[in-house]
Amino acid sequence: MTALCVKDALLLPDFASIDPAGLAARLDKQLSSNLEAIEQLLRSQDNLSYKDLVPALEQLGDEVDRLWGPLSHLHGVGNKEDIRAAFDECLPKLTDYATKLGQNKSLYLAFLGLLDSAEFSQLSQPQQQFVKLQIKDFKLAGVALNPQEQIEYGQLKQQIAKLSTRFSNHLMDATQAWSKHVSDRNDLLGLPESALQQAKESAKAQDLEGYLLKLDFACYHAVMTFAQHSQLRQEIYQAFNTRASDQGPHAEQFDNTPVMEELVGLRHKMACLVGFDHYADYSVATKMADSGRAVEAFLLDLTTACKPQALADMKQLQEFATEQGGPTPLAAWDVAYYSEKLRQKRYDLSQEQLKPYFALPQVQGGLFEVVKRIYGIQVTQVAAHQDISTWHQDVGFYQVTYLGQAIGYFYFDLFARDQKRGGAWMDECRNRQLKANGQLQLPVAYLVCNFAPQVGDTPALLTHAEVTTLFHEFGHGLHHMMTNIDVAGVAGINGVAWDAVELPSQLLENWCWQEESLRLFAKHYQTGAALPEAMLQKMLSAKNFQAGMFVMRQLEFALFDLRLHMNYNPGAPQSVQAVIDQVREEVAVIKAPAWNRFQHGFAHIFAGGYASGYYSYLWAEVLAADVFSRFEEEGIFNPSTGAALWKQITGQGGSEDAMDLFTQFMGRKPSVHALMRHKGLAKETSQGANDEG
Repeated sequence: MTALCVKDALLLPDFASIDPAGLAARLDKQLSSNLEAIEQLLRSQDNLSYKDLVPALEQLGDEVDRLWGPLSHLHGVGNKEDIRAAFDECLPKLTDYATKLGQNKSLYLAFLGLLDSAEFSQLSQPQQQFVKLQIKDFKLAGVALNPQEQIEYGQLKQQIAKLSTRFSNHLMDATQAWSKHVSDRNDLLGLPESALQQAKESAKAQDLEGYLLKLDFACYHAVMTFAQHSQLRQEIYQAFNTRASDQGPHAEQFDNTPVMEELVGLRHKMACLVGFDHYADYSVATKMADSGRAVEAFLLDLTTACKPQALADMKQLQEFATEQGGPTPLAAWDVAYYSEKLRQKRYDLSQEQLKPYFALPQVQGGLFEVVKRIYGIQVTQVAAHQDISTWHQDVGFYQVTYLGQAIGYFYFDLFARDQKRGGAWMDECRNRQLKANGQLQLPVAYLVCNFAPQVGDTPALLTHAEVTTLFHEFGHGLHHMMTNIDVAGVAGINGVAWDAVELPSQLLENWCWQEESLRLFAKHYQTGAALPEAMLQKMLSAKNFQAGMFVMRQLEFALFDLRLHMNYNPGAPQSVQAVIDQVREEVAVIKAPAWNRFQHGFAHIFAGGYASGYYSYLWAEVLAADVFSRFEEEGIFNPSTGAALWKQITGQGGSEDAMDLFTQFMGRKPSVHALMRHKGLAKETSQGANDEG
């Protein structure tokens, strides 16, 4: 297939020539055209067959995705003024369009008719599942509401979408508005050379001498972990943890406090409107868990199991810090610094010692080799001269093949830069679907990270935590690209319960900790020498260092998110700060200062689709650890196990219930035993994920 054929066949966006304002105008026309086409389709005949109804709807949805998708993506990776303006113009229209579809009673009745028809039993499992999920979505969208209530629901959706975008914009703007210029290198004692060079490059880009510290995570992490001056650590900790808040330096412009308070209230109101007691149960209605209370029980059970070890970890850290002349008690900005010193003492290994063995090109090649050995797939870069348009010169485009046949493609955007939101994520560019004309559209993914770029001739050097981030996001990408399902609504990550969607991503992280896989890519970027055996064993021994503290931090986030939405009382609403303070009092082992405003940057739940769903990371980690236990028994590169995983989980998308797919692969329901073993924590808890799901 030539490059021209690839580009045309995949209908890839031409990022080089995108006109945001023009794209917004085209999207507006497309949405109107789609609504008219749907009305005509519904009037065309009674009792529409699946073949008459679903392929037509999929095609209309695909037309919208081809316009909105690139704009939404650019809003995340290149949030310039014209892109933000076009995004803000389109979002209300798209929200209104989705609400109208969700509340279209004629369309709902058409799907009900399919469910009740003799044809339904003749449909494939993915087709049947899609019909069932659509009916559930109609109910959640308020299709049964009276006209006035439907209007109110639509208004609530509009307000929620607008506030989520405002939250995200405030966070990005506040993050990029802060910097610290440092002239004297002695003020940065302890920082590794790679971090110093990056700070120097940042200063140079601003026509400054010396060093410029910013709030991208790579810089923040380096200062918190290695800076010898406690005052510097406190300053950047405070800047990072008061972003977009009433405590931040730009509070008048970017304070997310009223945004969060209003969002929680609107979500509660919307959930109650469609028959739920609170937003947590509304959110869980499309997940594996049974209810918000069941999720809380799951989280509290993990808390009971993990907190003793977390407290022991913290006690040991405090004792060590005191021996080193550190403060008692440790401040929040001291924890990472003394933890790294304790890690070095206990295991004679620092994170910086490992970085030369995790150069990005080597890690990337190793990642591709790992998935080749698991699944038999081949990943190759599409040559730059083949006219694949990207949004930045650092972005690559890759093809995934199996037995010589293309099955998917992806863009790789791995480096941090201005006007790109922080974090790491996978998003859909094109979905796999069988079009009405019989042609198969292959999936295309966006894979995005925020690593520090190379400096001079030195390639980007990753921490091992960043290696796991890369594997994690690629796991999401494989879920999207390796789907065997041709029904777009349940292909890839579509239709997958949100608390199971992290399973493939967290599963792939396990290969970052296996000696057999590490040997494929942990090699010194200058000499090519393999990671010395002694260093490798030290790294593996340190795997569960402070694991209890880490899990408790995740539980803190998850319980805060859940209770914020589950316990909301419109008559006497608690402040967001009061909720997180109460959760911290119950579960936190690291005391946060009173001015800490972590929640003001918690984009996962306020702008990222994880509201009342952040627990999904822990829930899916139970599933992933359990699934990996089969690889531990049968061989981490056992091709039969990989083939079974592809056939029964990775390739199935949302075509069956997540629990059914899990039990098909494992032969039983999930247990937390593997997770607790992998974390080196307490013995198995009294309740497993299966008890809650």
